[in-house]
Amino acid sequence: MRKLIYGMNLTLDGYIAAPGDDIGWSVPSDELFQFWSDQLQATELTLYGRKLWQTMSSYWPTGDQQPNATPAEIEYARRWRNMSKVVFSSTIDKVDWNTRLVSGDAVAEITRLKAEDGGPMDIGGATLAGAAMRAGLIDEYVLATAPVLAGGGTPFFAAMVDRVNLVLVETRTFPGDVVLTRYETRR
Repeated sequence: MRKLIYGMNLTLDGYIAAPGDDIGWSVPSDELFQFWSDQLQATELTLYGRKLWQTMSSYWPTGDQQPNATPAEIEYARRWRNMSKVVFSSTIDKVDWNTRLVSGDAVAEITRLKAEDGGPMDIGGATLAGAAMRAGLIDEYVLATAPVLAGGGTPFFAAMVDRVNLVLVETRTFPGDVVLTRYETRR
């Protein structure tokens, strides 16, 4: 059975994007960027909601070809392009870069993918992750919390039906006073 991990940069008040989909506050330090790149390397499959997919696919397919790309960005772009991805959407009809599109029941497909043998899966996008949270499918949460208050926007945590008990397994501080916390779901 595969492990499902939900992790993103977020504000101290719990938002992954400020109003207007503003993510300008979330520019990671080189060390935090490397952490996320290492996470990507350790992931076998990434699951995206439409909105995050459109954000990622607008930059990373050619991120390594940008004139000011750092070695870490070049490495991340190559990893991103080559890894297997699944996009869940009923409004787009084409995906690229080693990606499969699923327009049906996301929870059923994530449940099926989790039951397979294989390495860890990441899930990204608040709406998709929210559905997986409510279905009890997320095994680990990774929060890179920035010292900024957005006051609103897209929340990292969706409204829950039932309480989820977690166990803290790691804390780490990155430059810029970003605190990473990693929790496993207590089953």
